[in-house]
Amino acid sequence: MARKKKRIRSDPKTEKEVIVYKGATFSDFVLPAGYVKLSDNPEVRIAVDKIADLVSNMTIHLMENTEKGDKRIKNELSRKIDVNPCKYMTRKAWIYKIVSDLLLHGDGNSIVYPVMRDGLIDELRPLEMQNVGYNYDDIRREYSVNYCGRVYEPEEILHFVVNPSPIYPWKGTGYRIVLKDLIRNLKQANKTKSSFMTGQYMPNVIIKVDALSEEMASESGREEIKKKYIDVKPGEPWIIPADLLEVQSVKPLSLQDIAINPSVEIDKKTVAGILGIPSFFLGVGNFNKDEYNNFVDTRIMGIGQVISQTLTRDLLYTPNWYFKLNPRSLYAYNLTDMVNAGTSMVKLNAMRRNELRDWVGMNPDDEMEDLLVLENYLHPEDLSKQKKLKGGED
Repeated sequence: MARKKKRIRSDPKTEKEVIVYKGATFSDFVLPAGYVKLSDNPEVRIAVDKIADLVSNMTIHLMENTEKGDKRIKNELSRKIDVNPCKYMTRKAWIYKIVSDLLLHGDGNSIVYPVMRDGLIDELRPLEMQNVGYNYDDIRREYSVNYCGRVYEPEEILHFVVNPSPIYPWKGTGYRIVLKDLIRNLKQANKTKSSFMTGQYMPNVIIKVDALSEEMASESGREEIKKKYIDVKPGEPWIIPADLLEVQSVKPLSLQDIAINPSVEIDKKTVAGILGIPSFFLGVGNFNKDEYNNFVDTRIMGIGQVISQTLTRDLLYTPNWYFKLNPRSLYAYNLTDMVNAGTSMVKLNAMRRNELRDWVGMNPDDEMEDLLVLENYLHPEDLSKQKKLKGGED
């Protein structure tokens, strides 16, 4: 079994003459009035939750390079990573936490601390990113991680990174700054929409009253007119003097009239583009199968590569072993597509029928374990053995 190649120490050591870089805080930029955290914005939460959910649905395979191709390895190490990487957490919850940190809470970083027992991995414990700081030594060009007063070297942790910083490439950068103005615009649009939904700022009925009447001279008089002519039971008609009152219905402005919907859609598309998801996840446009599959091939697999390569770099000794996240179950295809693809492979002797049954969620059948080969699919040296290719008797 591959062992963890980390140096674990019981006492933290301190660094001298270092520069401490912590994650972005409120003081790093000017906060607008009514500031909303990224984690509290609906559009950002939808995007991050969708990415984290899809990435965490992928199983983690331990693979081995061989001369005949890569094959999957099933041992205690693969089970530890794919089934129970952390105490009290499933693999899905563990991956979900890492992806959420990368995109939201950790500003492009997620750090996992390996807990060792008898030289083997006992659990991989995610750290709380709000308590993480970074120490950088400009002279040695090295960094360490400060967590709750303890200092950890890069060799002691798993450091997942997206969007590497151009100045400190070992450190990721998040989306907090680039999304700041968009989040503010979306929040203001939601406030405007709420005001329109309440309708308290604009009456939907206007009543014209003779200004020369004595009742209009005082507020109590105007209230008396309302009680006398307007306050009726719901559904009953109004009976009013023809020369005294004139009732006119007013159609209030809509969201379309003030062009709020187009501006909201533009902001949502921008948020979707920054986070790398199709805009239909945020309610803009309709579902597109090809766009969704491309999203899985690019954004989802990109984050999957970050996770698998970090695990391979930091956990494995054997040079021909590596981790891989399997995306096959994420693609948008129906049962007919799966059956057609599997049937073609069965006909070419590239798949057993039980493997095809597993694709479509059926139990294996002992009679479906044998490989089927059509008569005309033969090796070149066996072509002469076919009777139908031989000439007839003289």
